[in-house]
Amino acid sequence: MISRSAFIRGGAAVLALAAAGTARAQDKKPIRIGVLTDLSGNYSDPAGLGAVEAARMAIEEVGGTVLGRPVELLQADHQNKADIGAGIARRWFDVDGVGAIFEMVSSAVALAVQDIARDKNRISVATGAATSALTAKACSPTGMHWVYDTYALANSTARELVRQGGDTWYFITADYTFGHALQADATALIEANGGKVLGAARHPLGTQDFSSFLLQAQQSGAKIIAFANAGKDFANALTQANEFGVGADGKQRLAALLITLSEAKALGTKAAQGLYLTEGFYWDYDDATRAWSKKFYDRRKAMPTSFQAGTYSAVRHYLKAVAAAGTDDTTKVVEKMREMPVNDMFARSGRLRPDGRMVHDMLFAQVKTPAESKSEWDLYRVLRTVPGPDAFRPLDKGGCPLASL
Repeated sequence: MISRSAFIRGGAAVLALAAAGTARAQDKKPIRIGVLTDLSGNYSDPAGLGAVEAARMAIEEVGGTVLGRPVELLQADHQNKADIGAGIARRWFDVDGVGAIFEMVSSAVALAVQDIARDKNRISVATGAATSALTAKACSPTGMHWVYDTYALANSTARELVRQGGDTWYFITADYTFGHALQADATALIEANGGKVLGAARHPLGTQDFSSFLLQAQQSGAKIIAFANAGKDFANALTQANEFGVGADGKQRLAALLITLSEAKALGTKAAQGLYLTEGFYWDYDDATRAWSKKFYDRRKAMPTSFQAGTYSAVRHYLKAVAAAGTDDTTKVVEKMREMPVNDMFARSGRLRPDGRMVHDMLFAQVKTPAESKSEWDLYRVLRTVPGPDAFRPLDKGGCPLASL
């Protein structure tokens, strides 16, 4: 039986999960991990408390203890600000004895935390953050990138659409680190596959009115209008595209370079139908994804996003590595995490590379029409499973100094 307790430490809520056992086991120093995420802002639906719950599920699966030590889960809201996220990470590492931090969702926060974790010889695992810089020149021997990245999203979506004749593109891009990286990766891959980028309109985070950006995209004549944004920005942009009839004539197609299940659900199949996308996980992909997702749904009353499923996978793999290493020493745990394949409902024979990239299959999909959708969460039609080595950037192309190790 797993006991749960909540307490406040330095402004961060701490959820302790410890299985009943001998008094000796309870007296041992706990293994502490943290989920640092967006609990109140733009990305709280695809990540947020759902990611915390997914981590909790992974801890419960191992019985709440590893090596006879209780596993404790801390959670905190970084508010999508790198300085706040960095401050929480330092406190967790220096004061609270946290050995690994997961999720992060914001690219800027993930980069900041990965640097701190490297300096303090602790582990950081980005599950919701997107930037491919995490495994490029900014790579870290203790940093990992689990679910997806801007390269894999752009590569899978761009390559498939160029193959289908979508050889001219226009971007509507979020004007910060994530959006820039997504557009840059997509542009390189579009051009490498014989396509051409006709232009881009950049918008600040939290923009409410996308009319001018959509008009520019429509007037460009590009065959593909690609949204290099996410969260509520993407939802607002797509909703307004439908209101203005962008793509309604069939001459232009809409592509989301980053969309999560929660956003597709909020938009609905009427607004999002026909939208092309790439995901790292879909709840209705096979029997294994359906079985785990049902357990998640019973707890959250929502199907899991790829960020949430990936957080479960990463936490589970970390705890398995601690058990296999016989210690929570960072160096030995990282060795085991790289040595052991990732086999769960999220990844089949996934592998953690020296640059920190966890390579697994990606899913190129399209949002179903209202007539095709049979239930409220029946949203995607998977068009192609993209093998991991084809989806992610080759190890030797990112500029990571660890690539040759």
